[in-house]
Amino acid sequence: MPFINPKDGHLTVMNLLKTDSAEKQQRLLGAARQIIDQADFPGWVSSTIHSGQDRFGTLNFIQWRSAEDLAAWYAGQIFQHHDMALFLELLSVARLLQAEAEVSQCRPGLGDVAEISPDRDDYTVVEVLDVAPESQSALIVAFGDAHEWLLETPGYRSQSVLRGVRARGPEGENAIKEVGAENSFVVVYSQWDSKEAYDAFRAVPAEQQSPARRATEIKRNALTVSSDWNSYRVEHSGSAA
Repeated sequence: MPFINPKDGHLTVMNLLKTDSAEKQQRLLGAARQIIDQADFPGWVSSTIHSGQDRFGTLNFIQWRSAEDLAAWYAGQIFQHHDMALFLELLSVARLLQAEAEVSQCRPGLGDVAEISPDRDDYTVVEVLDVAPESQSALIVAFGDAHEWLLETPGYRSQSVLRGVRARGPEGENAIKEVGAENSFVVVYSQWDSKEAYDAFRAVPAEQQSPARRATEIKRNALTVSSDWNSYRVEHSGSAA
């Protein structure tokens, strides 16, 4: 199963696809599952499809050996003429985010780095934080510092922080385009025991937060331009031999 391990050096692509109905979400999941089961692309390492829980949509967490392998895949006829046409029919918003894992931490007893698997019962939360490129490193450090106090948080399992490299989006059926500046976002991938545990964590008012957590929140808010998140359940995964 895939792991989020900064030492692997993989290029990660997170295809965040939003839609407006449960029926379209199921069709997106079915199409992604079919692609994963047939995957045999040079440089492809793994793909793991997630289904949106709080909002309709899907997340495909894909790992590649290199940026060159990804570029070859984007240029391929299968992607341009089959995948894009189908997805454009179903989705309302698409963000194709290239990123590199910077830090990953798990609660003691759950391993050294986060494992992503449909065999686990994680309540997964993925948050994308837009940031000025010159503030990206500082925001990553702020989330890394949070790993100490997160270990004391009930229901917390893991948190991985990924440095955004570039974002892309569809441009018609046959092309994709760059969206925004390079190094202008950070992705936080976290795993929890349950929705209840995560909701309780988010509901703690500022005056009741520990000094360490409050310091993290203040720094995060000062550095973040905007943010977007959804919760997910891992549905299906595939890896290269």
